[in-house]
Amino acid sequence: MNEPMELAARLIEAADKRTGIEALTTTAGPFDVATAYQVQDAVVADRVGRGAAVVGAKLGLTSVAKQRQMKVDEPLYGWLTGEMAIDVGQLLHCERFIQPRCEPEIAFVLRADLAGAHVGAAQVLAATAAVYPAIDVLDSRFSGYSFTLPDVIADNASGAGFVVGGQATDPFGVDLRLTGVVLEKNGELVATAAGAAVLGHPAASVAWLVRALAARGRGLTAGQVVLSGALTEAVAVAPGDVVVARFDRLGTIELGCR
Repeated sequence: MNEPMELAARLIEAADKRTGIEALTTTAGPFDVATAYQVQDAVVADRVGRGAAVVGAKLGLTSVAKQRQMKVDEPLYGWLTGEMAIDVGQLLHCERFIQPRCEPEIAFVLRADLAGAHVGAAQVLAATAAVYPAIDVLDSRFSGYSFTLPDVIADNASGAGFVVGGQATDPFGVDLRLTGVVLEKNGELVATAAGAAVLGHPAASVAWLVRALAARGRGLTAGQVVLSGALTEAVAVAPGDVVVARFDRLGTIELGCR
């Protein structure tokens, strides 16, 4: 069995060289979810060691359809670091990544700390300063996005970048279950969905994250951003592409690529 630090080193090198590798479970043998999160911790610690700060978290596998596809019964999570943030109006520099993809999400910005094994959607909403339209930028370090559940957890949930829209909405002023989104790429419709696609309610997704973190003695802090999970499938992007996510009542967010 390979040590988590050794497995993390393979992912860090792949990201630095911008070259995809085979899944760790293929080249190093199988490992469990608990070990995968230890690998993830080492990957994130490397970023922090290079001067990045942890600014939030992101969820993955939040749709039932995706869970069935991956043969799992719960989501996964990863961490957002400062250098992953893309400001409104900034371009996505594709050469920084291996195989970037974009997906629309509802972002929660916390006004209070959130921790505990029994946190539910109501407590999440009460601790949220505002919700925003967001685009999550994925970049698997595994060639062709070919991986198992432990692989993608180890790879920090394919985290690569994120942009949070400039329009803040009171989470109590809108039913996030019914909030629709239309995803467009270069003016063409790619997908449509609603907030209920994320564990029935985006706040329930964040609540799951808080409970999962509590099992490891962790929590979320005020000011952090939480990407609550993809509402649609991710779309591949390349230089020259423009991705637009139009959210009902939450606003529109656009990301250009170069």
